[in-house]
Amino acid sequence: MSTVKIPPVLRQAAGGERTVEAKGANVGEVLTALCEAHPAIGKQILTSDGELHKFVNVYVNDEDARLMQWTDTPVGDDDTLLILPAMAGGQ
Repeated sequence: MSTVKIPPVLRQAAGGERTVEAKGANVGEVLTALCEAHPAIGKQILTSDGELHKFVNVYVNDEDARLMQWTDTPVGDDDTLLILPAMAGGQ
């Protein structure tokens, strides 16, 4: 299983966990497993069509998955994913 790092903004949706384990052969499968185990995360990172919101960044071992094969990027048991929703602010 891959390790998924949960950023502070999503931790409440993951029961306060900083990291969780999720099965999957690629980024998409891992995210699906994560959202099935923690539906509140899915509500925050997925569109109504089940796609990732465009403001959600995913990193595999510190590399941007969008620059790889996006949700088809292969992952293994030793890989770490970081979900990082973009934050905006200002006045």
